[in-house]
Parts: sequence; C-alpha cells; structure tokens
Amino acid sequence: MRPREYLTDKEVDRLIRAASKVGRHRHRDSSIILVAYRHGLRVSELVSLQWNVVELEQGRMHVSRLRDGLPSVHPIRGPEIRALRRLKRDYPGSPYVFVTERKGPLTASAVRKMIARAGEKANFGFRVHPHMLRHATGYKLANDGHDTRAIQQYLGHKNIQHTVRYTQLTAARFKDFWKD
Repeated sequence: MRPREYLTDKEVDRLIRAASKVGRHRHRDSSIILVAYRHGLRVSELVSLQWNVVELEQGRMHVSRLRDGLPSVHPIRGPEIRALRRLKRDYPGSPYVFVTERKGPLTASAVRKMIARAGEKANFGFRVHPHMLRHATGYKLANDGHDTRAIQQYLGHKNIQHTVRYTQLTAARFKDFWKD
C-alpha cells in the first residue's frame, strides 16, 4: 500500500538522481522523469512524444493529451532543453523522443519498470509508478498558488473536478487562518 498517490518536489528530484545512477540509459531515464513531471504527462503520452512537437529553439512543446484531454503548448526551460538536446544527440534518427537501443519508441511497461527501479534506488519505502509524477505536477502547481483553471488547462483536464483534487489538499489554503 502506498502512503499517497503523488511525490513531492524533493522526492521527484531524488527520483531523477536515482534514475541517473541506474542502468545503461541513465540520461534518457532521468530525462523521462523530468519531462513527465514538468508537463504532467501520462505514461502513454510520454512514450508517444515525438520530436516534431518539441521546439527547442523557441523553448516550447506542443502537448497532445490522450483520453480526450485538452491539448496545450507548454514552455520548456533550461534543464529540459539541455536534457532534450543531449537525447537528440545520443539517439539520432528516430521520430520519438524516448527510444530503445533499436531506435523504436519505449513501451509504457518499460517506463513503469524503469520508474519503479529508480524508486527502489531512491529508497522511498513504497512502490513508485509514473502516474505519481502527473499527480506531483498538479500538487506542485496548486501549492505554488497557481489558478485552478490554469492547472486544468496545463494538465489537459476537460472536467475541472479532476483538477480540484490538487487544490483541496494544499496546505497553503489555510496559511492565513491564524495570525500569531
């Protein structure tokens, strides 16, 4: 049983560091976690991500959501741009961003296993799965005080009820209740 369905910002950093120390594809694996977290991607969206939607020079990525979600354009920042440029150099010739040694797209199962291995290496004490990164995105944005509608658009939710869960648990909602 997991203690919760999301990771904190610091735990995501720990997971990225752990992934960068395990296996033959350390940079690719740590980049997968970074991109999944920064954009709240589902594992199926992550493995289908192609270079034709990533604009490194302009610093943006066109995110197509699955499961009838709303598409959007997300900014990509320095750490992601550097990671993606290196991936493009390390794995040339594939239309997919995250690929196997044979230049084919990674499978959702491979990503799940990789993230679980990184979670074990990070010594969380509970099993980590990719969807925890999507939830971590929602909670981080809510805790940072972002508007619920903006978070809804960012995560591609058609129904705001799927987004409200992130703002319901934020401790920041109660910060001004007591003035000691």
